[in-house]
Amino acid sequence: MKRLTHIGANGEARMVDVSSKPVQRRQAVARGEIRLQKETLNLIETQTIAKGNVLATARVAGIQAAKKCGELIPLCHPLPITHCEVNFEIPKNRDRVVITASAKIAAQTGVEMEALTAVSVAALTIYDMCKAADKKMRITDIKLVSKTKQ
Repeated sequence: MKRLTHIGANGEARMVDVSSKPVQRRQAVARGEIRLQKETLNLIETQTIAKGNVLATARVAGIQAAKKCGELIPLCHPLPITHCEVNFEIPKNRDRVVITASAKIAAQTGVEMEALTAVSVAALTIYDMCKAADKKMRITDIKLVSKTKQ
């Protein structure tokens, strides 16, 4: 197991110094899902949720969250991401919305936290907008799918 880079020699939390690392193009992709009832999915698709267009709002919320990741998570570096995309898929069994987010940057550190944050906040936004209609929703399986650097 690798040593934890955010923990100092005396066990204190610390921000990792990336100043000596080269600037590289980096991309990360994360995925998660929100499980919900078919009736709720119908309300989302017909845009009859009282709070408005659920997926459009969740997309903007996810992108906004990725841009603010360094403000939300104490030891994350504030990063000027160059691109973030949030997409939704509804599987044939119609019991969930799968959320995929990608983030890109040219920097000295990766953007996996930004992609994960985008998925998380998009899922939370769907939950918030649909909570009056569905008390059984569950946000699950948020994970990093890939990260690359060039």
